[in-house]
Amino acid sequence: MGPKVKMYKSPLGAGCNFLYKTGMPNQSTHLRSVISKPRHRTRTIAVGGVDIGGQAPVRIQSMTNTDTRNAQATLGQIQTLASAGCEMVRLAVPDQRAAEILPQILDASPVPLIADIHFDYRLALAAIETGIHGLRINPGNIGSLERIHRVVDAAAAGNIPLRIGVNSGSVEKNILKRFGGPTPQALVESALTHVRLLEDRGFRQYKISLKSSSVAHTLAAYRLLADKTDCPLHIGITEAGTLLRGTIKSSLGIGLLLAEGLGDTLRVSLTADPVEEVLVAWEILRAMGLRARGPELISCPTCGRTEIDLFSLARQVEDLLRPIQEVFTVAVMGCAVNGPGEAKEADIGLAGGHGSGVIFQKGRVVRRVDHGDEILPAFKEELDTFLAQLRAQ
Repeated sequence: MGPKVKMYKSPLGAGCNFLYKTGMPNQSTHLRSVISKPRHRTRTIAVGGVDIGGQAPVRIQSMTNTDTRNAQATLGQIQTLASAGCEMVRLAVPDQRAAEILPQILDASPVPLIADIHFDYRLALAAIETGIHGLRINPGNIGSLERIHRVVDAAAAGNIPLRIGVNSGSVEKNILKRFGGPTPQALVESALTHVRLLEDRGFRQYKISLKSSSVAHTLAAYRLLADKTDCPLHIGITEAGTLLRGTIKSSLGIGLLLAEGLGDTLRVSLTADPVEEVLVAWEILRAMGLRARGPELISCPTCGRTEIDLFSLARQVEDLLRPIQEVFTVAVMGCAVNGPGEAKEADIGLAGGHGSGVIFQKGRVVRRVDHGDEILPAFKEELDTFLAQLRAQ
């Protein structure tokens, strides 16, 4: 018998919808898939009771950047990530002290946790003993074959899945020499070498990630890998960059992979607050028509006709919407004359003009505001009414 693992129900709120070409039901008219290719068929594994792969929705993951040895700070960040919609969280286990702290964090965590292990197989064994929900390892850097077998056998006994994580910077020297560098072919060969180490022990509860900071290399690597395995795939662009640059690279790379039906879990890697990773991930899935959580905000880009501080107004509306999980569309427009018509598909919205504004639903004006500083309070009142009606349905 392995350690007892705390099990979770899927942490999806009622407003978190999903849709696939495989025929999964779409619960919202706001969610229409833009993907033409069927999803790559993968087998299902479970992390803390949350299914990954198969018919499960694409799961969102992030990673703490706190010192794991500080249980309070780490748990606080995990809870914040979960509130933002993160479904599983990875945390570093750099030493024995961090491993000893894991039970405190596990007991209070609202989502499954994955221990990130490098070099020291003893830390992997210690994490397994605590009942961690998953491990991220690179089998090639945790020592001898005997040590790898000990980790794999312990994970099997505890029914704990592994993620084989291969980055362009972690490919073995002999494979780099063979392929002339960290090419897509090299990444795949490294992953499959590690897979053989697991499957030789009869272990199949694993997923694979192949990440590069190059969008083109990442795409090529996953395409090659998908032809060779049915294991779940964790996707993302590693070291993508700061909030703006990283969001662009991640949206492009992850979006293209999803468009080809590839990807069962994802992480948006940003040099930013991890919560931003989760928010960007949800917007990528929403834009692809795969999942939705919370309202979609649309706003005009401003023009010479704009007579209000639209930038500030849009940000304030965005803040109002942040805690809401129901799926609907909100518009913030800069022209009180044309705005309602231009955003007529929005469920609710506001548009401002010179010292006045209107609140509208589905293009129909439902309230006029005579003073600019009354627009936001009036919108909040109408939004509260709209939400009450929505929740009563």
